[in-house]
Amino acid sequence: MRIALGGIGHESNTFSPLPTSIEDFNVIKGDELLKDGVARFLIGEGVKVTPTIHAWALPSGVVSRSTFLHLEGEMLKALEDAGKIDGVCLLLHGAMEVEGVGSGETHLLKCVREIVGWKTVVSIALDLHGNLNPEIVEYADILTAYRTAPHVDAYETALKAAKLLLRSIKTGIKPTTIIVKPPVLLPGEYVVTSIEPAASIYRSLEEIDRKTGVVDSSMLVGMAWADTPQASASAIVVSDRKRESEAYEAACRLAKAYWDKRREFRLEVEAGEIDEVIGIAKASTKKPVFISDSGDNVTAGAPGDVPIFIEHLLDLKVEDAVVAGIYDPDAVRSCREAGLGGDVKTSIGGKIDKINGYPVEVKGRVVNLTDDGAVLRVDGVDILLTGRRRGWTSIDDFKEFKVNPAEKKIVVVKLGYLTPDFRRIAKLALMALSPGCTNLIIEKLRYERVRRPLYPLDKDFSWSPL
Repeated sequence: MRIALGGIGHESNTFSPLPTSIEDFNVIKGDELLKDGVARFLIGEGVKVTPTIHAWALPSGVVSRSTFLHLEGEMLKALEDAGKIDGVCLLLHGAMEVEGVGSGETHLLKCVREIVGWKTVVSIALDLHGNLNPEIVEYADILTAYRTAPHVDAYETALKAAKLLLRSIKTGIKPTTIIVKPPVLLPGEYVVTSIEPAASIYRSLEEIDRKTGVVDSSMLVGMAWADTPQASASAIVVSDRKRESEAYEAACRLAKAYWDKRREFRLEVEAGEIDEVIGIAKASTKKPVFISDSGDNVTAGAPGDVPIFIEHLLDLKVEDAVVAGIYDPDAVRSCREAGLGGDVKTSIGGKIDKINGYPVEVKGRVVNLTDDGAVLRVDGVDILLTGRRRGWTSIDDFKEFKVNPAEKKIVVVKLGYLTPDFRRIAKLALMALSPGCTNLIIEKLRYERVRRPLYPLDKDFSWSPL
């Protein structure tokens, strides 16, 4: 048995002014890809794995056409060179938007199908924040997505995609996939799977999976900061072809359940305007207090250079705080020129996202330098500056800056919901409703391409999947 393995993964924020280029992608291929956990599992099952490429990048703006076609071309060439294969297992995201192409996943799968033919089984692992074009089921036999947000089941989902593929090939039963899309597009911060109503909806997937003929089920929330025709939630049920009508009914019920609860989804932590949450943090006896700068959430595609939080922290004379971080190569350069312990006057941020921020002039002292960053102390605030864009998702991200977030009173991170690592040390978590490309109040953003009506952009309309 021969199975091709690979993927091109990206979560594209169409409101971000920062395009995604080839330099932004990490790419592994060949023998390196065979070290992947999914590849090792398949090899352990006696499968001859044909590696293509696995490329992924930090969420950012729309992927340039040339970048996508280059990566897609590498994958397709590997498939062509492989000859006859029994299956394809791809690790995708579901919300990749490509300049002049549209849905990257749909385009890729269409091309893959043209090469491998219609008898080959194609199985896909997805992020639950994917925006799926319904056309995707014409080219993929199996779709399975994460069931947790924050995500803790990424590897488990990839492995499930491989196992379902293997089962289909061995049994000779090629499944079919049904997608029903309720017109709801919520920021992921409102759909945390450990709290209601999301918890019940995601538990219901286990019940669906136990139905006769059902192979798997998924509920995708969608990527809210993508102004695309396919942007919305997706209810998915994979089944034996003989049970397609039952699968459709199950997908409709799942979609309806999500739609019915649309007004009940909520943030899991206290939220407010920037000054409001800073005031709560200052008054708290707990330490550390984590504040999410949700409007400039790098892990959802924002540039990460909006400095508005720094301005507010300084105006409110906050002590013992750290901001992680600000993407600003120029400011890093200024700190490097001043040297460790040197005083520097520089402007911070507001150079990429000029709509939601502007450069903030500060005077501070350089208290640490890294290979590609600096810590600039301005009054009571340590500002982590980076020369390359990065996400802040773990305590380890602070280590090179010699900052221990657990010892700070206030930790501002450019995130939405906190990652499991940060949840472990945060004594109090707050959500700032800050401006930016990932504004949680999406009604404040300008959508032109989404299909309307769409909740919460539109409030007063009815919908039924039947």
